[in-house]
Amino acid sequence: MTGISSLWLPILLSSVIVFLVSAVIHMAPLWHKSDYPRVPDENGFMKAVRPFAPPPGDYMVPRAYGAAEMKSPEFAEKMRVGPNMLVTVIPNGPWSMGRNLGMWFAYVVVVGIFTAYVAGRALPPGTDYLAVFRFAGVAAFLSYSVALWQMPIWFRRSWRLTIWATIDGLIFALLTAGVFGWLWPS
Repeated sequence: MTGISSLWLPILLSSVIVFLVSAVIHMAPLWHKSDYPRVPDENGFMKAVRPFAPPPGDYMVPRAYGAAEMKSPEFAEKMRVGPNMLVTVIPNGPWSMGRNLGMWFAYVVVVGIFTAYVAGRALPPGTDYLAVFRFAGVAAFLSYSVALWQMPIWFRRSWRLTIWATIDGLIFALLTAGVFGWLWPS
């Protein structure tokens, strides 16, 4: 067993590396460019929804408020006619990239802490690089990628988007595993 306090350097260094590589991945012109296509007649759609002024949050349309309503012919007709949507409404105005980047870095550090915890419970100091790489890599991959898979299963999120995010997560996990293997205490 390796104490988490002796793994602060791989936690922080892997976090910085993943943060920087993720910035490059998301700025690359073709990697995530088509993740979110426009709705048909974007201006008309926005004009039609604007008067309702939905506050930021996640919405389902149509939305039944119970099993009885879900079984009703009226609700079945709403589902048949559509449109059926899961919508995330974000605040109006420019995005605060500083806030998002800060939250992303905090998340990456938390993944590093959980990776250190899993690998540290399983492996003693002096463990060879490949064994550390395996444990850290699996823990980081689970953190970065596997939880995303429930979104297309339950909420019809695009599988393409999920696969690309999984590939991103695999890259982040491999980088994390490499840093942990390299800096594992002797």
